[in-house]
Formats: sequence, structure tokens, C-alpha cells
Amino acid sequence: MRIRPILVQPMRAPRRNSSEPLSAAKLKPAPAPRAIGEVRIIGGTLKRSKLKILDRPGLRPTPDRIRETVFNWLAPTIDGARVLDVCAGTGALGLEAVSRGAAHAHLNDADADLARQIVADAQRLKIAERVQVSNRRAEALLTEAPTGRFDIVFLDPPFDADLWARLLFRLPPWLAPGALVYLEHPREIAAPFGGNWTVHKQAQAGRIAFYLLELQTASVSSPAQPEPSA
Repeated sequence: MRIRPILVQPMRAPRRNSSEPLSAAKLKPAPAPRAIGEVRIIGGTLKRSKLKILDRPGLRPTPDRIRETVFNWLAPTIDGARVLDVCAGTGALGLEAVSRGAAHAHLNDADADLARQIVADAQRLKIAERVQVSNRRAEALLTEAPTGRFDIVFLDPPFDADLWARLLFRLPPWLAPGALVYLEHPREIAAPFGGNWTVHKQAQAGRIAFYLLELQTASVSSPAQPEPSA
């Protein structure tokens, strides 16, 4: 069976909707950064498959222990789900979701090297037909018209970027009814979400606090709130 080429958007392209990606071949060639380690997919059909951890500033893969907990939480809803990973990094969360039965995963990262590596991994693992990769700033992506409605969203931006509130503010148009949002942040800061989000699950591991959230239905139809300040 011929695998359909995976598609990636350029980081500095003319203004365009994210649903109109360019082929990976059209990205400017660049030397691949060196790998400084690897992370494994820990469950599903791709269990034990390795993903490279590239030497990129701020890259912080979600630890195995936390991923195991999160996917145990998601087990009742993962099969056939549409998944969005807003700040994908190594792609471990989105590709793990596909391994465990998600029908489609849109993985986005602002770093072009990381986006290229996710493309390469999806092709190598023969799941390219179920994966879309984009190369956009997270805030810019969520400001565009949604590429679809998603049942599960992974929201794990770089900790030093302080993007949680601003990304959550832009996220509702991308959510399917009853969608679950995974969010993690340093445990030393206050929870970066308001009362319009219901906490389904929460835990802590090391210096990380993490949650499964659901947007309250009333919040979708309520008057627009001011955008969180930068």
C-alpha cells in the first residue's frame, strides 16, 4: 500500500489558513540538529518504538511515568478520537495517541526542526496517513480557522513561555463536544486556568502538575471574555 506523503506548513510563509499545508519537500533544507537522547512510545501498536530527542532549546518531553498515567485516564475515549497536540515537541504524546487507537492526530510545533523530525518519525512508523504536521506558533495556529473539531487536545507549551492561559482562551473553536484537554505546568505556579474549565483528573509528579480538563458547556455560549494579558 502506498503511504500518502505527510504535509508540513512552513514557519515563515505568506499568511494562510493552517488547513492548506505545503509538502515537506518544500521546506527549506537545513542541517539536522543532533539527537541528545530518545523517548519511547509506551503502549499500543507502536509500543517500544523510539523517537529522537533533538538538541533544541526548551524541549522537555513528558516523562514516561506521566504519559502512562495520562493515557490510562484517556483509555475510555482514545479509540477513534481526533487528537490535536498544540506544542508537540518530540511528538511523543500525539504519536502515542495514534499508537493507542486515535483515528487522526494533528501535531504542531513552532520549531521547524522538530516538525521535520515528527514527519520523519510518522513516515518511518508507517502512520503518515493518520498524522498531519504543522509548523506554526501555537497562538497563531489557534487563531486560524480550525482544521476540524478535536476530541482530545494536548496542551504542553514550553514552561518559560507562559502560554497556558492564552492558548486555553483560543482553544474552544477547536473542541468537539465533550473534548478533553490535557495540560501540564510547573507545580510551583498556580493553576493557569479559570472556573470555566472542569477538572476531570489531576495529579503531580516531581515538579510537574497535570490535568484533564473539559470546557463547561455554558462557557461556549457566554459573552466573550477579555483575552489574558501576555
